[in-house]
Parts: sequence; C-alpha cells; structure tokens
Amino acid sequence: MSTAPVKGPASYFPSIEKKYGRPISEWQDLIRTSPLTKHMELVAWLKTEHGLGHGHANALVAATLAEAK
Repeated sequence: MSTAPVKGPASYFPSIEKKYGRPISEWQDLIRTSPLTKHMELVAWLKTEHGLGHGHANALVAATLAEAK
C-alpha cells in the first residue's frame, strides 16, 4: 500500500474544503452544471461568483474536466 503524497489538482482539495467550507463534490457539481464549458471561463466564474482564489479554482476545474474525459 502506497502512502505517496497526492499530486496534481487533487493536492489542493483538503485546503479548498477547509477554506471554503464545502465538499469537493459540491464544487464539482457546480462546475458540471454550469453553462460554461471552457477551462478559463469556469476558473473566472468560480473566482468572481464564488470568491475562490485562482489556484483553487484552477485545480477544481482541471480535476473536474479531466474526470469528464
């Protein structure tokens, strides 16, 4: 069993949940149901409408869009 640290966008997830008080699944549902589809549009939307920082918004969008592929 590996205890390697989480890498990539998911490495931000614990701090996102702690800072914004919502589970990652909730953020991903918001992204999936948004009429926006482009990565940077979604990042900008999370920043302006939900107050996320750029790194956190980028990590959520990257992980969510990667899952959809």
